[in-house]
Amino acid sequence: MPGLRTDLLDQTLPVRMGIEITEWDPKRVVGTMPVAGNLQPYGLLHGGANATLAETLGSIAGALNAGEDNVALGLELSCTHHRAARSGLVTGVATPLHVGSSTSTFEIVITDDEGRRTCTARLTCIVRRRPPGA
Repeated sequence: MPGLRTDLLDQTLPVRMGIEITEWDPKRVVGTMPVAGNLQPYGLLHGGANATLAETLGSIAGALNAGEDNVALGLELSCTHHRAARSGLVTGVATPLHVGSSTSTFEIVITDDEGRRTCTARLTCIVRRRPPGA
């Protein structure tokens, strides 16, 4: 992606949380995240970890849909946590609900290893022209 600071990739939150992107397409972005290392004190996957996975996948989808001369920036994130994950991997799938010239909205469904929905999120991105030189 143009403007991506590859020198900072190992310092990004998704890398530190173990998020791996497994599918990149403007219509579907998929990624996984380990539950281990992303827990809250009760031994359950932290809600903020769900939010990080959701925003990561939705932001990638936003960038893929924004066009070469634009950037997509997160504007609003909403997460509903349906059930707890205690181990294994969770998988998130981001799909577009709306792709426009100034905003895009994505639904991100997160499931556990057994395919059960653990979280539903919605991310709205604002689309802006890429700054000169970026």
